[in-house]
Amino acid sequence: MSAIATATPESANDAPATIGGISSMATRHVLADLAGAYESRTGTGVSIESVGGVDAARRIHSGERFDFAVLAADAIDALQSAGRIVQGSTIGVARSRVAVAVAAGSRHPDIGSEAALRQALLDARRIGYSTGPSGACLARLLDRWGIAAALEPRMVQASPGVPVGALVARGEVELGLQQLSELLHVPGIEVVGSFPPGIEADTVFSGAICAASRRREAAREFLSFLASAAANGVKRRHGMESASDRDGADAP
Repeated sequence: MSAIATATPESANDAPATIGGISSMATRHVLADLAGAYESRTGTGVSIESVGGVDAARRIHSGERFDFAVLAADAIDALQSAGRIVQGSTIGVARSRVAVAVAAGSRHPDIGSEAALRQALLDARRIGYSTGPSGACLARLLDRWGIAAALEPRMVQASPGVPVGALVARGEVELGLQQLSELLHVPGIEVVGSFPPGIEADTVFSGAICAASRRREAAREFLSFLASAAANGVKRRHGMESASDRDGADAP
């Protein structure tokens, strides 16, 4: 079994010039911008590897060394329970609503109500969804509506790290459902809108210090910046909000 190396105190002599982290793909654009802004402000370099959330959690759990992680809140909680995250270091970073997208130039289905979204899914020839939290939200919703079995032959799950929007753009699916922050940056698609009132589905992303970090204080300072009001404008540009803008996530 892989073991996590014991963290050593930070010092000017042995601490790396850059702190390193890992994140899920959903936050890669906003974190890239915020890391650049933080480096300009403080002189501290920030390197972030963005991969599929499942893969990121696996790598942290296996003991791979990162200073911090930004993942869906439930993934961070699980890693903390496993001892891979520094206790008490978790902080809410951002939230993003689950949205629906179609290929550019395609008809936009009505998703303005719960009944309309349900019908749009039933009418779709193929539906794309992710391996991440937005996919779990959709699965719960389909189960609650009693249409999971009927739609199963038409459901296409994107591979870890592959945006659902890419399936939409290539014509492999008619509708794609994923966090708005992921859909916004995919060429060749149009966002129809977020899930309607009453079944809004938010994913909250948390940041935390990894137990293997050698620069815990530097990581803590960067995570504090991510959660600060100074980062909110960048989050909004990428289809996200502050994690504290609403109380908890609205999941179906």
